Amino acid sequence: MGTPMETARNYLETGRGKVCLSPLRTLLLAILAGMFIALAGAGALLGNVYVNKVMGAAIFPAGLAMVIIAGGELFTGNCLLIMPLLEKTVTVRQMLRNWLIVYAGNLIGAILIATMTVWGGTFDSVYETVIATAVTKATLPFATALLRGILCNILVCLAVWMAMMARDVAGKIVGLFFPVFLFVLCGFEHCVANMFYLPAGIFAADRYDVLAEGLTAHTMWTGNMLPVTLGNIIGGCGIGWFYRMIYLKKKP
Repeated sequence: MGTPMETARNYLETGRGKVCLSPLRTLLLAILAGMFIALAGAGALLGNVYVNKVMGAAIFPAGLAMVIIAGGELFTGNCLLIMPLLEKTVTVRQMLRNWLIVYAGNLIGAILIATMTVWGGTFDSVYETVIATAVTKATLPFATALLRGILCNILVCLAVWMAMMARDVAGKIVGLFFPVFLFVLCGFEHCVANMFYLPAGIFAADRYDVLAEGLTAHTMWTGNMLPVTLGNIIGGCGIGWFYRMIYLKKKP
C-alpha cells in the first residue's frame, strides 16, 4: 500500500503518460471505458429492479474496476490531470485535448452499449424503469444536476486515488469499491454513466413505443449532461487541487 504522498508524486508521471498517448490510442481506450461504465450501469439498473437500490450500488463499481484493471481512459477520473497541470508537467492544451478525446470516446462507447442492450432485449421486462430513470435525469433542475455532479466526482476521483495506492488487483478493487458505492447509493450524477442511461431511455421509448415526456436529445444535454459534466469537472479538479496543495506544493 502506497502513501498519499507517493500516490501524488506517481500521478504526475501517470498524468504525463496520459497526455502523451496518441489521439487514436486515447480514443480507443476511452471507448472501452465508456463501454465498461455502461455495462456496469446496465447491471446496476437490473439490480435496482430485481433486488433493491443497495444491490444496484454494489454492482456499479464493477465499471470502474474494469477501467482501472483492464485499462481505459475515463473522463471523470482524468479530471485529476489538474495536478500535473498545476505542477507544470503537462500543459493546458494537452489536458484539454485529453479531456475532449476521452469525453468523445466515452460517449461513443456508452451509446454503443445502450444501443445493443436496448435493441437486444436486455430490458424487455424492465423498460419502464429504463425510461423513467432517463426522464428523471433529463428533467433535473440545473443547480441540482450541477451539485450532484460535483459530489459524484469527488467520490469517483477518491476511488481512483485509493485504487492507485494499492499494489495488487484485490487492493485496487477494495479501494475503489466504497466511494463508487456511496455515489450510486446517494443518487449523485456521473456524466459517463448518464451517457448510457439517457440514450438507453430514448432508445427504449422508441422501441417500446412509450411517450417519454421531457426526454429528448435536447433535454439530455441541456437538462443533464451539461450541468453534470461541469459539476464533475469542478468536483474532480477540486480533489486534485487539494491533494496537490497538501502533498506537492513547495513550501515558501
